[in-house]
Amino acid sequence: MAQPLEGLTAIVTGAGRGLGRAEALELARLGAQVVVNDYGQSGRDGSGAASAGPAEGVAAEIRAAGGRAVAHVGDVADHQQAGELVQLAIDTYGRLDILVNNAGILRDRMVFSMTEDEWDMVIRVHLKGHFNTTRFAAAHWRERSKAAGGPVHGRIINTSSEAFLAGSAGQPNYAAAKGGIVGLTTSTALALAKYGVTANAICPRARTRMTEDVFAGFGEPADGRLDPLAPEHVAPLVGYLAAPAAARVNGQLLVVHGGMVAIAERPRIAAKFDTAKELFTFEELDELLTPYYAQRPPHETFAAGEVLALKHGS
Repeated sequence: MAQPLEGLTAIVTGAGRGLGRAEALELARLGAQVVVNDYGQSGRDGSGAASAGPAEGVAAEIRAAGGRAVAHVGDVADHQQAGELVQLAIDTYGRLDILVNNAGILRDRMVFSMTEDEWDMVIRVHLKGHFNTTRFAAAHWRERSKAAGGPVHGRIINTSSEAFLAGSAGQPNYAAAKGGIVGLTTSTALALAKYGVTANAICPRARTRMTEDVFAGFGEPADGRLDPLAPEHVAPLVGYLAAPAAARVNGQLLVVHGGMVAIAERPRIAAKFDTAKELFTFEELDELLTPYYAQRPPHETFAAGEVLALKHGS
């Protein structure tokens, strides 16, 4: 029986470790030939020299299991290198069908202490990195669609975070970048739908090098069960979104962890107020809005700590 992704080519960025590694292995298991991208730096803050080790190691794992994979050591936040990554997939396998954007770094600090460089670097790697690869992949699919005279198979799976949904006090740069990725995703979904291309974003919870501090209080099960925060819980959703079966899933945001997938809705209007006159005055707004917010619990939409309320096996 043919595998769901047989004959398709995928790029996974940041695939040398953690989530990206699990996603690359899953795509290969489902039949895709994979370009494993990772810059290979040792620090989760983007410090350290580039290294081929992480990407080459995952590519070797895929090949050892009978799959097809090549490694790419490059910085996706560099526009030229992102273009070279997409071109490598096309040159090696003849086409690109799936793009999974996962590369990222952390430089956490409270907003009143954050430096310009800490802000710029996180936005650069996460948000600009997602844009760079998307731009070159989108151009490839548009040209293929024009040549074919109809839709082609193209899939973009972007990595956002619940930090953008609920806020994250010590991560203003990260939360802003992840919110920007959702905006990029929905815009891309609208722009590329006519070519047969879908773009979706996931908010994964997983225990990785990037989140070791966040999930430090959530120990792994002692009874040998799979950790509910294992990246392997996230990878199957990426495989599904990459497949022909998900052709009608577009512009969506999905939260995934520990055997659970939740589909997020677009923001909805919670209340509406109209002026009794031609123009609102301060006094009228005070009379309308102050009582409304006074009767609502603080952070009613996202209670403090709610996004991290995990139970093993949930």
